[in-house]
Amino acid sequence: MSSVLFALWMAFPSSSTFQTAEPGPNGYWASEGYGLMVTIEDSSLVIHELTAISCLAQPDALVRLPDEDGHRAYGASVDGEPSILVLSGDAPERKRLRRPGTASDILVRRITAPPQSCASPPAATPTAMLELFIRTWEEHYILFDQKMVDWSALAKLARARVTDASTPRELFDMLAGLITPFEDVHTGLSAPELGSVRGARAGTDAVIPGGIEALAANGPGWFFAEVAPHLFAPTNEHLNGPLRRFCNDQVQFALIGDDVGYLRLLSFSGYADGGYRADRRCLDDALDSFFAELVGFRGMVIDVRVNFGGDDPLGLAIAERLATTEYTAYRKEARADPSDRTKWTPGQPSVVRPSARPGFRGPVVELTGPLTISAGETFTQALMGRVPKIARVGEHTQGVFSDVLSRHLPNGWRFWLPNEVFRDAEGRTFDGPGIPPTDPVPVFAPADVAAGRDPGLERALALLPASRRP
Repeated sequence: MSSVLFALWMAFPSSSTFQTAEPGPNGYWASEGYGLMVTIEDSSLVIHELTAISCLAQPDALVRLPDEDGHRAYGASVDGEPSILVLSGDAPERKRLRRPGTASDILVRRITAPPQSCASPPAATPTAMLELFIRTWEEHYILFDQKMVDWSALAKLARARVTDASTPRELFDMLAGLITPFEDVHTGLSAPELGSVRGARAGTDAVIPGGIEALAANGPGWFFAEVAPHLFAPTNEHLNGPLRRFCNDQVQFALIGDDVGYLRLLSFSGYADGGYRADRRCLDDALDSFFAELVGFRGMVIDVRVNFGGDDPLGLAIAERLATTEYTAYRKEARADPSDRTKWTPGQPSVVRPSARPGFRGPVVELTGPLTISAGETFTQALMGRVPKIARVGEHTQGVFSDVLSRHLPNGWRFWLPNEVFRDAEGRTFDGPGIPPTDPVPVFAPADVAAGRDPGLERALALLPASRRP
């Protein structure tokens, strides 16, 4: 997430009653995992966020847009790109919901009527909102065991301290206190009048002045303008000429010497105005330009040591330019049962297929680190099956892969958490500790930056073959 950027997905109780299908998608649909009920009409689509005890409609309905390839399309505005496509499933009473820019669909089944909890909205009292928050985490969060956090104990303490006389600040601070022990970048809480909090793995934001909260408050643009130039100054000294910048400066190219390509990817989103499809067009054009120059080069270096995530398919598009054979990048699954954390939705594979567009099939080294986040990590995972193998130089990635499950409270606050995993061919996931480097090297160590050294890039260049192009 994945992209730093937050999706609208949720879970549905397993006790739903299903009916025989009827023509067309109009009606009520319940998701497998994600806690989602969708009401589809000819002119609109409404999403409800569900737990076993609550049903809350998202603030804005999506409006009907012109069909795309025969599929119903709905979006936030009539002049925008689709937010959701409604696709056929494997049976008439099943559909698939597709959000452009994600690597999987949400499977839904037709139901005869909304659950009883949808008869009235949840109360906006502090105790009711605390309970909704607690239940959402219990039903969807994926890392209770790996993070070794006793959620039951935390929830018990919160219930004892929050009453209907609690102030908004007291409630906010208690909810924030439930989030912070997880040290998870894909968790957070936002209240318009009180601010926001989000997690981060301890120590991984050391190069950010003010830490992850400063990044949250000031945005990636601040980091790229004020912090990144200092961190990358030693790297830039190795480059043959200035960086060429594309896609709102998020995709940057240069040469090292005259036979090594250097590709810096700062995110997988925000490349162009117009959403995911405009981003994809911008990326394809930029890659065509870059890869056309690499014919006969002895290697290339891909730098995602600062990458704040975005849309996973953009990373897959780059992997396809490097692929020599077809392979599965990962299989994506979501928590499927509100009480059993071992049950998952059927895995949906993302397959890397060699692209016919300009690419590079020779030796590649990737630079990674703690600020390789979300879609930067799924991109890294998508390169792991490539032949010849791609070495990873640096430190562990941040350890967050899921699209973000974004939820609301009745008072307008929003919170989010991860509910999916990306499994490799052996069934492994890397949530929590992140993807390890094959060649550990400190990333942006203050002493190195101060001395004008980039030991990661130096190691990457040493791993490439010494022979030059003819």
